[in-house]
Amino acid sequence: MEIRYITQKDNLLEISSIYERSWKHAYKNMIPQAYLDSIPSGQWVNKTGMNHLVVIEDGQMIGTAGFCRSRWEKYSDYGEIVSIYFLPAYMGKGYGRLLLNRCMEELKQCGFDKILLWVLEENHRARKFYEKNGFICSEVFREDTIGGKDVREVLYFAA
Repeated sequence: MEIRYITQKDNLLEISSIYERSWKHAYKNMIPQAYLDSIPSGQWVNKTGMNHLVVIEDGQMIGTAGFCRSRWEKYSDYGEIVSIYFLPAYMGKGYGRLLLNRCMEELKQCGFDKILLWVLEENHRARKFYEKNGFICSEVFREDTIGGKDVREVLYFAA
């Protein structure tokens, strides 16, 4: 298993497919199915302004993550883990912990001693994962709309 930065040689559509397949699996019954079904191929190809890692197992890209300086003015001195996604067959097998730790290491190397992330309030699996890995729920929420459904995201801080 290898975790590395995405390079210009990587197939961005393959990386985008990880996001797309993960969303369709992880957010089932949280986000309207019609929205999940309508996610176009390549949706996540042009995510700029952040760093991207990819997880490779046996020559196949199985997971990806994005991180950067916090996108929220109130927390501008924090690093932010924006996304961690895996192909469904690789969820729950320990890869997420390794990728999360690598994101945190990279953010610390960039000078961020404080790290945050946002999680859909309904995403109990992800919340449990982050809590198990030392993140603390802040009880700070933000409202959003995804696929016509009002959702809340909860802010987590690394302990």
